Formats: sequence, C-alpha cells, structure tokens
Amino acid sequence: MNQFITYPATVFKKSTTPQFQSKDEILAIEMPVALVYNGISHTVMMCTPSDLEDFAMGFSLTEGIIDKPTDIYGLDIVENCHGIEIQIELATRCFVRLKELRRTLTGRTGCGICGSEQLEQVTKKLPKLDRTLLFDITLLDSCLSEIYNAQMLGKATGSTHAAAFFDITGKLLAIREDVGRHVALDKLLGWHAKNHKPQGFVLVTSRASYEMVQKVATCGVEMLAAISAGTELAVKIAQETDLTLIGFAREGRATIYTGMERLQIADVENE
Repeated sequence: MNQFITYPATVFKKSTTPQFQSKDEILAIEMPVALVYNGISHTVMMCTPSDLEDFAMGFSLTEGIIDKPTDIYGLDIVENCHGIEIQIELATRCFVRLKELRRTLTGRTGCGICGSEQLEQVTKKLPKLDRTLLFDITLLDSCLSEIYNAQMLGKATGSTHAAAFFDITGKLLAIREDVGRHVALDKLLGWHAKNHKPQGFVLVTSRASYEMVQKVATCGVEMLAAISAGTELAVKIAQETDLTLIGFAREGRATIYTGMERLQIADVENE
C-alpha cells in the first residue's frame, strides 16, 4: 500500500518579486488502522500504512497484550473502505488477560493515552533492565547522520517521525517511519522482537515522553536516545527501570538524564 500521495498545492515565495507558484507536494498517508484480537476490535490508531505486521507485534508487546512473539498464532491485514484491519489470532491465556485489562482507545497522531478508562492504566510497574550494554557515546554523531539519511518518507513529506535501532558499534540495523511517533516506535520494537532482540539502542526523532520510555523498557532495550527533551515522568520511569535515557541528541552534544554507567568515551591519545 502507498505511504504517500502527490497533491497539487500553491507555494508562496517572498523574493524580489513575491509570487505564487504551483507545485506538486508529497503528502504522507494517514489512515485508521484497527487492531482486532480474536475477532474483537481493541483499538484504532492513525498510522502510515507500512510495516503493519511489525506495528501489530510491537503494539501487542508494549501494551502487555502478549509476552513474546509466539503468543500471536496468526495475523492478517485486511483493507476495507474505512481503513485497515489487522486481524490477530491470540493465544487463549493472552486473550483472557486482554479482556480483563480491556480498554477502548481512539488513536490520534501524537496521543498515547486516548480513551484510557483508569488512571492506573497510564503507567505500569516494570522490572529493572539488565546492564549488558556499553556504548561509546562519541559514535552518536554518526548515528544521527544515519537516521536522517535513512528517512526516505520523512525527506519526501516532512511530516513523519522515525525510530531507528543501532547496535553497540553504531551500525544502523533497522528504521521505521510513521505519522505517529508512538507508532513508529511500536513498528521498530516489533521488528526487534521478531529478530531475536539484538543488543543495541533506540534513537527517535521526537521528544522522550513517558510512553516512549515505557515502550522501550517493556521490550528490554537498555537505552533510548531522542533528539528532543525528556519529560519529568519519562525520567522518573527511566530511573525506576534503570534505562539509559538521553535527550537533546545533537551533533557534538547530548543530555544524559539517567544510566551513565552504560556510556563511555573512546580513549584518545594525549596531545
């Protein structure tokens, strides 16, 4: 399915002679995607229609609907006149748990808790992460360059977020894009789970809000870096789970909120 369309627009340019010019603009597609578990619709999110199997896997994991990829027995993507249904066949024990935790969400771009029925559903208690990761933070510059170069949809439309996974050497292993930052991250974490959870970290082109931290920690990833700021609740959850959280990732600098023990600076020769 197409991720974008071409739309005829008018561009204003202020120059020596201000003028209007016709131009074909590329727009990212945003459409409703329903996740249906064992025949019962659970949530509708607004998404870019790509990597939807990864999205279903990542969402199911980060929402605690499943514990592992094999809890999903089957998955079908069905298009209809209103959008897309992802029909998921779930293990019985997971479906029983889902019914107990059931909530109805109406997803919107940039919204992570739409429709939550109880405040306690917003945050959840997570176990502490392992401390197996050690990353040379001087490699972050090259990771930033790679994530920007790899954003094909973002460069074409200027309206999407990206989430990328890098190994400890700074090699880009995967990137996922979407109009919603949470959805882009769910897609990436779905890829991560299906590929046997390689060691590394997540870099996102958005702020580090509590939902982003919670999703990453739920999937056992030990480090999250964001190009924008962290929030107070995000930092609190990062502290509670022993996540390494980095904000304001820019060329030549970064703000480390938590988890300094996983970071090192490569040895340099004394001049």
